[in-house]
Amino acid sequence: MNSLEEFDKEKTKVLKYIMFKKRTEQEIRNKFANSIDENLLEDIIEYLKEAKYIDDEEYISKVVQEYMALKNLSIKELKYKLIAKGLDKNLIEDYLYNNKEKINQYEIQSAQNIISKKSNQMEQKEIEEYLIKKGYKRDTLEIALPDRSF
Repeated sequence: MNSLEEFDKEKTKVLKYIMFKKRTEQEIRNKFANSIDENLLEDIIEYLKEAKYIDDEEYISKVVQEYMALKNLSIKELKYKLIAKGLDKNLIEDYLYNNKEKINQYEIQSAQNIISKKSNQMEQKEIEEYLIKKGYKRDTLEIALPDRSF
């Protein structure tokens, strides 16, 4: 059994890490895997989850809101960015499903933003190919580029 003093000391390190910037459970595991005993790290993570310092569902929601405010991404890109943070695919899928309408509107708006930015530099066919490569759905492209048939 780990001593309470050691638990508090290591918990303080982890708290400093997550207070600087919200982190996922996986990011915490990766950061402290080599410096904190595995069982102690598990106990700390469980404690922080119970105290709501770590909440991957809330993290997904906040990160998606941030991306929606600042970036033009397809749903596929959004999903890959969340997966890269070590978030559970089921949590991501649940969030996307529960917010389907808002996420689809965001993807359409993102595609339209990209089209307006690139229209001076690229031909429409090149823009279409670019958007397809970035993972935009055909349905989205039909709305964003209404004069084209896919």
